[in-house]
Amino acid sequence: MNAGRWIAAGIGLAAVGAAAVYAQYRQTEEPDFVLVSADEDFELRDYPSLVVAEVSHTGSRERASGASFRRLAAYIFAQDRPAGGEKIAMTAPVLQDETQPGEWRMRFVMPSKYTLATLPPAPSDITLTQMPARRMAAIRFSGNGGARDLALMEARLRDWMMGQGLMPAGEAEFAFYDAPMVPGPLRRNEVLIPVAAK
Repeated sequence: MNAGRWIAAGIGLAAVGAAAVYAQYRQTEEPDFVLVSADEDFELRDYPSLVVAEVSHTGSRERASGASFRRLAAYIFAQDRPAGGEKIAMTAPVLQDETQPGEWRMRFVMPSKYTLATLPPAPSDITLTQMPARRMAAIRFSGNGGARDLALMEARLRDWMMGQGLMPAGEAEFAFYDAPMVPGPLRRNEVLIPVAAK
């Protein structure tokens, strides 16, 4: 195959990949929020109360992430439930935060059609809970969402909040919107920090 054909093939594969990413965004439910303000990469958002399934694991963030994701996926896809039942659609983003040193919590936001009363029962190590409505500062970025990027973006977000006179009301949370097979440049990641009421 000559160089021109290789380039054409590469462009074709890129187009297929872009189409797959677009289809994913179109079909995956995300929590609604009210955009309070936007400033380049930064946003201030008001989120409603959200129903989530959450689980915690210890160790490095990467190790805990894999274990937690598999555990929550087994719940929503009815692979490990006390009573089985219907599958629950995957939503975005997947949320992760460090609740104490070396302990990482992951949350799947449940589709909006569910309440705590209508969700299928979860295994004992998975908690179904309702997060309160919150105001969140956010910074959005692409890439693989590694520890260095997350730390850098958290620092940028905290600097922006300070400049806006916004006080944190809790620790940073990390939001990941894409499956691992999505190339880094096409991924959407965010760092979010709850904002104290004035």
